[in-house]
Amino acid sequence: MRHREQTDATDRDRTDGVHLLPKAASFGDRPLRGLDFASQDCLGLSTHPEIVATAADTLRRFGVRSVCAAAEAGDPGLSVALERRIADFLQMEEALLCATGRAAARTVIRGLVRSTDHVVIDAAIRSGLRESAEAATAHLHPFRHLDAEHCRARLRAIRARDAENGILVVTESLSPLDSGTPDLAALRTLCDEYGATLLVDVTQDLGCLGEDGRGHLGLQDMLGKADLVTGSFTKSFASNGGFVAARTRAVTACLRAAEADAQALSPIQIAVLLKAFTLIDEADGCERRARLMRNVLNLRTALRERALTVCGEPCTSVSVAIGSGELARLAAPRLIELGLLVDLTASGEASRLRMHVTAEHSDADIARAALGVAEALDRARADLAERSRRPNLLVAA
Repeated sequence: MRHREQTDATDRDRTDGVHLLPKAASFGDRPLRGLDFASQDCLGLSTHPEIVATAADTLRRFGVRSVCAAAEAGDPGLSVALERRIADFLQMEEALLCATGRAAARTVIRGLVRSTDHVVIDAAIRSGLRESAEAATAHLHPFRHLDAEHCRARLRAIRARDAENGILVVTESLSPLDSGTPDLAALRTLCDEYGATLLVDVTQDLGCLGEDGRGHLGLQDMLGKADLVTGSFTKSFASNGGFVAARTRAVTACLRAAEADAQALSPIQIAVLLKAFTLIDEADGCERRARLMRNVLNLRTALRERALTVCGEPCTSVSVAIGSGELARLAAPRLIELGLLVDLTASGEASRLRMHVTAEHSDADIARAALGVAEALDRARADLAERSRRPNLLVAA
């Protein structure tokens, strides 16, 4: 395939799925080298020939510029075109560019939520959204992860004592914690019933899931039905950056006035993002999403065949429940020894291993990864058992 050949020819650190990380990243005295399931470029667009050509052409036109406001970006029309593209992609009225996904969350939550307002938020929401809510109001009401009925109870309790102030309900279309997804239609109904505003963050699935790349908003027929949509481009669009999209132009106008420098992307980033949107909407994007989902399903099956617990819905990050944080910590060096680069979250008895799958992984990569995870966890369990057999030594004072 042309793209695979191009990738192999231009990436000198990648050979047969093995990625050599920079020497600054090391394990002991050795640089980390292994099969890469830790990087997030799920559609493989970062090395796409058209993306590379677009970046080079924009560099020649505008030179190297630091991130800046739209008026300073060299061609304000680029940012306007990208904001229009985002809004149309999500079937929203208007969009606002931000420097990062975290900046987008901060811009919309702190820009709209008053100190007397309430934020009802999924208890497992990513830190950027939670921190923005905590900074905006003391009235924070977490509901159980993905539990619409608990969200209803929170809303009912708030409205029983406060019929005047606003309520913002915050969720993610796909949770990075466990690959779970909420019932977005149920949350929409609750917001209508209790006079609340619905914000959905689409960082984890925009561009990479669903036949058309619209993620769970599209899969659940919720395009244009959330009041606010935030997200980051880093997972699928070959660039950093974030955005806020709204159903009404008045919202983005308010945010734009309060955050005059919210759009802080360079011309190269903006041009790359515009090209990425085009590719994602074309047959090439559809074919990449199909390859990606095939790899995801194959990896989930291979892990289950090795008696491992795979969490959540099929998505670009395959999560494996590990159990104790101590087991996760013991597994980390074992994974490196076996040449497998993954994300590990050590958290009490709910530790997880996350593998970021891409359209560029081969069948051999998938098989090797599943085998490596199973073997690393077996070795870590043996290490843990050995520790438990050691006698406790009492040291006299």
